[in-house]
Amino acid sequence: MEKLDLLYMVKIVINVKPNSSNDEFLVDSENNITVKIRAKPIDGEGNDYLIKYLADEFKISRSLIQIEKGTTSRIKRIVLNMEPAKWELIRKGYKA
Repeated sequence: MEKLDLLYMVKIVINVKPNSSNDEFLVDSENNITVKIRAKPIDGEGNDYLIKYLADEFKISRSLIQIEKGTTSRIKRIVLNMEPAKWELIRKGYKA
């Protein structure tokens, strides 16, 4: 596991809905994040797919995303190695 740069570390909590009909990143009016993914939650397939999906969605390398907590849960704490200002721009772009 690659070590992340602590200067540019953003932690987010997301609710993952695996086995969905489509992939979607949602932020509600209370800043709760839900990510729908098509992958099934079997043998880490869902976690791998989630990281790939987030990397594609945020246009960053997969190595800059780690699941800090919740590998076996639908509620996950994700660490993004990016500037907090960049994350705020991304989050605001998805806000309902």
